[in-house]
Amino acid sequence: MKSVLSPSKTTESMPQWVKNCVKFGVCILPFSADLGATSLVFSLLGIWKQRYRQISAYPLHWGLGLFTFWLIFTTLFAFKPIFALEGIFNFLPSIALLAAFTIFFNNFARLHQLAWWLILTSIPLVFLGVMQLVWGWETPFFFRPLGIQLIAYGNPDGRMSSLLMYANTLAMYLLMTFVLALGLWIDTYQVWRQDSKKRLLLPLGILTIAVVGDGIGLILTNSRSAWGLGLLGLMAFALYLRWYWVLGGVAIAIGAIFWAAWIPWGQDTLRQIVPAYFWTRLTDQLYDDRYVTALRTTQWQVAWEMMLQRPWLGWGLRNFTPVYQIEMNVWMGHPHNLFLMLLAEIGIPGLLILGGVVGYILFGGVKLLILWSKDSYSLHKSNLLSNDLFYQRRQRQHLLLFTYLVTFSMFVFFNCFDISIFDLRLNLPGWILLSAIAGIVYRYQRRLQLF
Repeated sequence: MKSVLSPSKTTESMPQWVKNCVKFGVCILPFSADLGATSLVFSLLGIWKQRYRQISAYPLHWGLGLFTFWLIFTTLFAFKPIFALEGIFNFLPSIALLAAFTIFFNNFARLHQLAWWLILTSIPLVFLGVMQLVWGWETPFFFRPLGIQLIAYGNPDGRMSSLLMYANTLAMYLLMTFVLALGLWIDTYQVWRQDSKKRLLLPLGILTIAVVGDGIGLILTNSRSAWGLGLLGLMAFALYLRWYWVLGGVAIAIGAIFWAAWIPWGQDTLRQIVPAYFWTRLTDQLYDDRYVTALRTTQWQVAWEMMLQRPWLGWGLRNFTPVYQIEMNVWMGHPHNLFLMLLAEIGIPGLLILGGVVGYILFGGVKLLILWSKDSYSLHKSNLLSNDLFYQRRQRQHLLLFTYLVTFSMFVFFNCFDISIFDLRLNLPGWILLSAIAGIVYRYQRRLQLF
């Protein structure tokens, strides 16, 4: 399938081994975090070595440097400095990756390839997850040292976790690939409908398998946040395409599930229609034995109180765990909300710096969508043919950028209920997606200044 834009000279001048390392790292990451991360580190070093001046000259990266300085500074005043020092290494490689890959993913051809790499990894993940639940498949002993672990019947028991070891981790990964596959499916279908080219049937078939498979996988992870975000992503594409009948159908389905879960009038009748798998999960009847200290609301309250006590410098990275253990006499790895965690651990300034960098990138992407929408309107107003090659290419670029913005937004929303930075198989793809959006913003920065 033809790419939506030819690679730029800047990207193509990079050594082939760098491109191969990026591809291998992205594709192998969900199967082996160690191998995938190692390959991405090699590509990272190669890009930094060749493009150091270009990377350091980009003003956006000065914000990343300021954030790095703030992490180091807060470590000096941390409640437990050793914990904070360990926590820095959850961020520093990702910051370096974002800076370098902004230069690498600076055209739509690379974004299209990256989306395909991620989508193709999800198909075997879902297959292994189904086999895990149905037949109790597990990883042979000799694969475990490579970080490849498949737990029989899922983790927690009965929830699909596949090779990502925990159901919520798999749910976020499949949510990412589900949205990417949906965007590429729409793009491929629109091109196929216009040209009816047989060569598009194979990619269209693969994308259909990915969308359906990822959707089934999301259901089997039994993750409430992933269910909600998956429906939100579906509604975003329905709004983009003006498919209001899809919005209506999703709204009815959500309303029926919520009614069956919480509204007493007519509840018995609806509970006979709506599968119990959904409404019992929402009401926690499937897992009604959890202690108060295991509830997210309790963790959020403690993180908020930590922020109130140290609003400027925080308690230091990774210091939520010891503070929570002192307060609740229970070990808890994180507060299941990235923003509250950062407020508690690196203070208000740290969150504002990181939020400013990420917000600048996303704002630039949204501005670009608006500009291109105006360009498309101008083309129609000028009575140019809708099958004009430039117009078609711009429409496909618009859809692809929209897909990336929605996908990364899923990461942002997911981190309101869980945290992705502590697992490389979620953390690195999230930063790579952000770097891809930043690369496009960087490429069209002159155009954006005219907005």
